[in-house]
Amino acid sequence: MRTRVEEVTTAQSETETTTFGRGNSLKSPEAYTEPFCRFMTDNPTVWHAVSAFEDKLTEAGFNKLSERKTWNDELTKGGKYFISRNGTELIAFTIGGAYKSGNGVAMVGGHVDALTARLKPVSNKRTTAGYVQLGVAPYSGGLNATWWDRDLGIGGRVIVKDSQTGQITSKLVKLGWPIARIPTLAPHFGVGMMGESNQETQMVPIIGLDSSSTSSTADEFVNLTLGEAGSFAATQPPKLVKLIASELSITDYSSIINWELELFDTQPAQTIGLDREFISAGRIDDKVCSWAAVEGLLADAASTKESGIVKLVAVFDDEEIGSALRQGARGNLLPSVIERITESFASSGTLSGANLLSQTYANSFLISADVTHAINPNFQASYLENHAPRLNIGLCIGADSNGHLTTDSVSTALLTRVAQKSNNKLQLFMIRNDSRSGGTIGPALSSMMGVRSIDAGIPQLSMHSIRATIGNLDPGLGVNIFAGFYEHFEEVDAEFDPAMG
Repeated sequence: MRTRVEEVTTAQSETETTTFGRGNSLKSPEAYTEPFCRFMTDNPTVWHAVSAFEDKLTEAGFNKLSERKTWNDELTKGGKYFISRNGTELIAFTIGGAYKSGNGVAMVGGHVDALTARLKPVSNKRTTAGYVQLGVAPYSGGLNATWWDRDLGIGGRVIVKDSQTGQITSKLVKLGWPIARIPTLAPHFGVGMMGESNQETQMVPIIGLDSSSTSSTADEFVNLTLGEAGSFAATQPPKLVKLIASELSITDYSSIINWELELFDTQPAQTIGLDREFISAGRIDDKVCSWAAVEGLLADAASTKESGIVKLVAVFDDEEIGSALRQGARGNLLPSVIERITESFASSGTLSGANLLSQTYANSFLISADVTHAINPNFQASYLENHAPRLNIGLCIGADSNGHLTTDSVSTALLTRVAQKSNNKLQLFMIRNDSRSGGTIGPALSSMMGVRSIDAGIPQLSMHSIRATIGNLDPGLGVNIFAGFYEHFEEVDAEFDPAMG
């Protein structure tokens, strides 16, 4: 007797060869489970995730573009390209061999930032009760109750100045073992820990011991600093500076002129459950949709020569804090990229740039891809009837009557047709009237560009926890539907009356 997971897997495998017949590299959903887990374990910070995407795209033959240069002589029909901003935002796209300026852009957008805690500008703290502690600040909802008693690593980017050339560069760092921990207070003291603690004074990570109070020999932890007074290194815990410098083979601590480091759960992403039908990992929101979108574009890249549109994936930073910074969805990178593509292929004497750009947006479509809430068996009453997504079924369309999401009847009909053509299943989610809806990048992007849009993402358990759960097939199901969108959007869009807007 088959389990439901086996039935879904078998059904997907049976349709694999007929769904995408253009000889591309799309795989069955289960084939993506291990690569996704490896990606999540190896790339715990937003900087590492974007760097990994860049490496994967480069390996697949995508060419990196620069914002500081014009693109008119760089873009060609049938070409594959990507661009990144700040090391935390990335846009990759393919240009169809039959593309003309004014044709549409099939877009999938996600975000790669996650709830975390980041080191403060001055993270060195005075020794307290014999403990060396680290000054951190929550990023969005990080440092919530799920962060207690976790083994926390430290990673991010370090800004380094070369002492010989004066060149300033950015280097990624990830220390290879747990560095920090936020200890709970035992219930014997009569203090509840869950949701009642002060983030500034009671959720301060410990990173070491200071033995100076019990030893006649001063320990290097004892409120010492490295580097000259006023230097960046002097504002950070000395031993942490030494560890980071050693990891990056830096001998002159003064060459570290700044850094952005954050804490992360070090437990690896892994499959769990009796049949290993779940994936447990930190930072799933929203790296899973971003990863699946990139993989979907890569799987579809072989069809570029036949296409008359641009196919694009955008992964943004700062969604969890409002998307308002230059590397967020409210920044100008995505519309700028589309405008540059439109301009590069415009013939002299044709419509003006503004006309072509407006035409392009009107012909385009965006899937705002962010995780949504899977049904929790212990809290079924919290879910709206008939809107309770399950794991290992497929992408979930999110609806909201108050405009927090972009889904409408037209966009739902379009994505439903894509799912039908690519043999994928869709689910629905809407929050109860007595609960609070979250937001996504969709409203900001669709209103900025005027493109048709839908919010649809992979369902997960334990949203905003330090560790969440999805189905083991969900990353692959995401890849399949996104690749199906890229392949079938052009023909599906032709089915809709243009007068519908």
